[in-house]
Amino acid sequence: MKREEIRVCIVRVGGTNCDAETKRAFEDLGAKAFIHHLNEIFSRKRDLLDYQILVFPGGFSYGDYVRAGAILAKKIMARIGKEIKIFANEGRPILGICNGFQILVEAGLLPGINGISDFPEAALATNSPIGYRCKWVYLKHENSGKCVFTQLIPKGRVLRIPIAHAEGRFILPKDREMRMLNKLLENDQIVFRYCNERGEYANGRYPDNPNGSFYDIAGICNPEGTIFGLMPHPERAYYGWQLPDWTRNDEPLKYGDGKLIFESVIQYVTKKF
Repeated sequence: MKREEIRVCIVRVGGTNCDAETKRAFEDLGAKAFIHHLNEIFSRKRDLLDYQILVFPGGFSYGDYVRAGAILAKKIMARIGKEIKIFANEGRPILGICNGFQILVEAGLLPGINGISDFPEAALATNSPIGYRCKWVYLKHENSGKCVFTQLIPKGRVLRIPIAHAEGRFILPKDREMRMLNKLLENDQIVFRYCNERGEYANGRYPDNPNGSFYDIAGICNPEGTIFGLMPHPERAYYGWQLPDWTRNDEPLKYGDGKLIFESVIQYVTKKF
């Protein structure tokens, strides 16, 4: 498949943000990206299977009532769960950024250790320390190549990408915590961990770990590597001029680290379909 033939569906509802930035990133790489309100898909005006990539962008869908992403996740799986499962089973990539990551977890699409679950198997809880965080963080790439969204990123590379959330603390059920962590490691499902500028893991320490995430987890994928959720916003670190210190360079960078994530999935789709 050629780049210009790739169609990306970016879903929005009340409270969604950064959908326009996400669209711009995909279009910069030559793909066709479309922002659709969820009602367009529910009414069958849009067929998910007409697209090769599905994205749930950031924001605070439905005001993050109940839990962040919970209401939207339940609506999606109740109304178009069959289409979502077909999309996933065909190996079409699904990306969840920030609120999108929360949605994927609440929908049972992630962690996905034993496939799509009817109930959430993890959670993105209130930040510890409590509070909304909007800042640039460092991430260490942990994946060995399975995740289709990071295949162009060498394992161990440190990326700088911003966060903007109040509920980003990744946790697992306490009674299964270590067992599930070992499974995530065994399946190569951990994609990003919080670290400092030198690549040293945060080990739960604030501010390098900005939300108290278990095992410093900032992003995970499903066992197949086609469903990916992360709390940081790669679309806010796509262009060099988006970087907080871009004026310090005589020649500003053309792109930031976020581009690698979008470029990776585009290359995957061109070869897969």
